[in-house]
Amino acid sequence: MKKNRCGWCEGDALYEAYHDQEWGVPVFDDATLFEFLMLETFQAGLSWITILRKRENFRQAFDNFDYKKIAQYQQNKIDALLQDAGIIRNKLKVNATITNAQAFIEIQKEFGSFSKYIWSFVDGKPIKNTLKSYKDAPANTALSDRISTDLKKRGFKFVGSTVIYAHMQATGMVNDHEVGCFRYNEV
Repeated sequence: MKKNRCGWCEGDALYEAYHDQEWGVPVFDDATLFEFLMLETFQAGLSWITILRKRENFRQAFDNFDYKKIAQYQQNKIDALLQDAGIIRNKLKVNATITNAQAFIEIQKEFGSFSKYIWSFVDGKPIKNTLKSYKDAPANTALSDRISTDLKKRGFKFVGSTVIYAHMQATGMVNDHEVGCFRYNEV
């Protein structure tokens, strides 16, 4: 029997697997939160499926998304990344990833974990929306504006409100599964 999924993922096996297993599931693990934040920043201006198809290349190129290692990257590593055809070779985004890893560690020092920091914006509980169609989901909200502004004040780059809202959706801070989707009540 065919599962009823959110319309945005229909027809692509990789997209469907991501939707079914990851998207919208609450994430409280700092390493996974960083991975999604990093991928969302690279996605800015591109389609998410492009990033998903390159995800394993990113994992390999960026030391398994290890923010502690990424925070220490030197110019020779940056140069190697900019030559890696398996990832998005955008110099600003590569440099932003290093800056963001450093800022991520500073938030951990201040709050005990990035998870405590980011989830405090929603009092530790996902916001459950009631979308009939994925097309009704906003690109950003007043809350994503607030988080974006705060992250920028803390030195993060490529964390505009739209990127942050996508991060909130991906990491389950907001449940934007369509109400008719089989995952809506599961996450």
